[in-house]
Amino acid sequence: MKKNMETEFHDNQIKCKEQSERINYSDELMKEKEKTCNIIEKSFSPKTNLSNKNIHTRKKPYHCDICGKSFSQNDHLTTHKRIHTGEKPFLCNICGRSFSQINHLTIHKRIHTGEKPYLCDICGKSFSGSGELTCHKRIHTGEKPYHCNICNKSFSRSDHLSKHKRIHTGEKPHHCDICGKSFCRSGELTSHKRVHTGEKPYHCDICGKSFSHGKTLTNHRRIHTGEKPYHCDICGESFSENGDLTKHKRVHTGEKPYKCDTCGKSFSQINHLTKHKRIHTGERPYHCDVCGKSFSQNSVLTKHKRIHTGEKPYCCEICGKSFAVTGSLANHKYTHTGEKPYHCDICGKSFSHRNTLTTHKRIHTGEEPYECNICGKSFSGNSNLIIHKRIHTGEKPYHCDICGKSFSQINHLTKHKRIHTGEKPYHCDICGKSFPRNGDLTIHMRVHTGEKPYHCDICGKSFSGKSDLTKHKRIHTGEKPYPCDICGKSFSRNGYLTIHKRNHTQNKS
Repeated sequence: MKKNMETEFHDNQIKCKEQSERINYSDELMKEKEKTCNIIEKSFSPKTNLSNKNIHTRKKPYHCDICGKSFSQNDHLTTHKRIHTGEKPFLCNICGRSFSQINHLTIHKRIHTGEKPYLCDICGKSFSGSGELTCHKRIHTGEKPYHCNICNKSFSRSDHLSKHKRIHTGEKPHHCDICGKSFCRSGELTSHKRVHTGEKPYHCDICGKSFSHGKTLTNHRRIHTGEKPYHCDICGESFSENGDLTKHKRVHTGEKPYKCDTCGKSFSQINHLTKHKRIHTGERPYHCDVCGKSFSQNSVLTKHKRIHTGEKPYCCEICGKSFAVTGSLANHKYTHTGEKPYHCDICGKSFSHRNTLTTHKRIHTGEEPYECNICGKSFSGNSNLIIHKRIHTGEKPYHCDICGKSFSQINHLTKHKRIHTGEKPYHCDICGKSFPRNGDLTIHMRVHTGEKPYHCDICGKSFSGKSDLTKHKRIHTGEKPYPCDICGKSFSRNGYLTIHKRNHTQNKS
């Protein structure tokens, strides 16, 4: 130490090599008289003068004996070492929270005081820390000075780059001490822990609803305010959440970054991939507490429960009809408008529902992805599979409230009710005759057109209706599926059985 003192303090003077200037080491110096550096025009007390010259020389003589990182100033090394030791000597006297650096405590205290001394001179927004203001200004300038050296993506903040890099490295340094789950961000761990504790510290001052995440509260408040600050620069549509805008933009770009590792199918949203994977795994984590039925999606469970409650919250403002599902209302409105916005690019046929188009396209491709696990029969639509399975289970969930008769399909119940009401909504525009079912009208029209699209592959005879062909084929096969429960005689048609039964009733009388 003495040798160093002799080297640095010669003839009671200090010499800064960058300034080529000698500073008198006298009684005035002991009183910490400041001198100005002519390189950066900054003033230093003599105590710090020697260490600050390392900034000019870029020397980093202070080394961390744990990780080897070097620093130009000793106090920077001291602060750094607290990362390894976990020491947090600066305590907030209001909430008790501890910090490793005094400036972090100063910024933190402004949460309690509400002080925001740093003002943006462009938009007027205020911030509690100068670093926050610096980052904020990059929104206006578009500056993104932090670049990923792996994928070249740029970021406006250093911490965003650090978090991003963990996507490439797979690093998840933050571990939950309750369930062991790991996270790449500290904030994600904090939010996750609330799953275990049930804590919801963020409260809406309008409706009183509570949330576990501050961001969720911010997004929720926009329901009340109607604010949609995120705008699509392609079509102009606005969104209340940035994540919704990101998802929306994929409609324009066609990007589908989430890929199923089982079948290779790609999706634009990760939650769509999660739901899709349950097709492969068969997982149905959402259970109805009324009937015990399970579902792969929570939204489907919510819709299902309305069967039990009878709730129909979505009302058509044109005719007043109500629906349990918003999609059903949207589809119903096409009845009034006649709109068919979904077009088949193969045959040009148009549809009012997107899922109807998807199912229709399978006619061209021959795809039948939905297989019955009982008999192995395959179907082009999931709804067709559900209806088919009722053949095996005997389930008839749709009940007529007039006569009590049950049906396996809702459209069968709708058609059945017309027997009671006498409604015949389908009219022939040639002769004016009305029918309770659209299929009946289609068959009737063939009387006028002479069309007979159903052909017997045995004798070649043609028929206007499929049921007529089925009945005709029994002449060739000899099939008689309708037996009399009185005498056992069988018939090829139900009508013949009805006539036959009258013989028994007449004989009794």
